[in-house]
Amino acid sequence: MKPSKSDRLEELYAPYRTCTRLLVENGSKNVIFGEGSPDAKIMFIGEAPGANEDKLGRPFVGRSGKLLNKILENAGLKREEVFITNIVKVRPPNNRKPYPQELQRGRELLLEQINIIKPKVVCTLGASALEGLLDKKVAMKQMRGTPFALHGTTIFPTFHPAFILRNPKELETLTTDILRAFELTKA
Repeated sequence: MKPSKSDRLEELYAPYRTCTRLLVENGSKNVIFGEGSPDAKIMFIGEAPGANEDKLGRPFVGRSGKLLNKILENAGLKREEVFITNIVKVRPPNNRKPYPQELQRGRELLLEQINIIKPKVVCTLGASALEGLLDKKVAMKQMRGTPFALHGTTIFPTFHPAFILRNPKELETLTTDILRAFELTKA
């Protein structure tokens, strides 16, 4: 019998659960793989866990997560129906921007997650998530809101909710982008 997606994800995470090197290096408490439905049609990828995420062991549970939850709810989505993760799985010290080598290290695990879950759409939240996924620098202002294909999956780049907390006038843009990304799952 073929293992379920949940079983395959657990198998993928197993070696990281016993490796404490990254936690010690960063002073973190948890490796945060992501959460949600392994059968999700849409996957959201952020930059890295913050202090609240590290404390609770879950992605997007701070102020940015609350905003994302509200946008999902307004779009008619439940958090449990989507899959939410980050490119970097361990909180960088002092919430600094992830270094390129951290993005690279996280990329391999993320690509395996995408391969197992097989979402129709991957919605990257912010430049770091998109840069980590593509393994190159990007101009977020030029790429935001423009879907493209990568290895048979539609990638939809948009702003990170933390950006919206600092720039509330862009809330409608993020909300519209997430609705558009969700519509692409129906195609």
